[in-house]
Amino acid sequence: MAGLQLIIVLLLIVVNGLLAMSELAIVSARTSRLEQRAADGQRGAQAAIDLAANPTRFLSTVQIGITLIGIITGAFGGATLSGPLSNALSTIPFLDRYSDPIGVAVVVAIITYLSLIIGELVPKRIALQQTERVACLVAPPMTLLSRVAAPLVAFLSISGDTVL
Repeated sequence: MAGLQLIIVLLLIVVNGLLAMSELAIVSARTSRLEQRAADGQRGAQAAIDLAANPTRFLSTVQIGITLIGIITGAFGGATLSGPLSNALSTIPFLDRYSDPIGVAVVVAIITYLSLIIGELVPKRIALQQTERVACLVAPPMTLLSRVAAPLVAFLSISGDTVL
């Protein structure tokens, strides 16, 4: 059963990485290169141009996604993976008393490490190495995600304006 939970946590981290990669690729892509790709008929180039031209909604959508995925990954991973580890640690006599906090700490440390490597650093390096290519690949699904998340983005924008 812990195998399925581990797969879910890894998938959440990968989705986080896709969002981070998308964000950097879209904001770093050179418009002139995207325009050339659009003129050549490359799928996604015009969508990337559109996202880059008006990044507010897109960046808000990405930030909401990254934040929610981070919270869900931490909560789900901690709740489902620390128990089996704590149980295994409780069989060691001198760790029995501390097995729960050790289990939680180890799971949090591993999730944090994987989130940094798989969910942030590697995807951002890929986005910087192949900026326009990545921007064209991610722009169509990011456009759709921005449209779906538009009501939430609007609500949060109004909330932020109210606080200010």
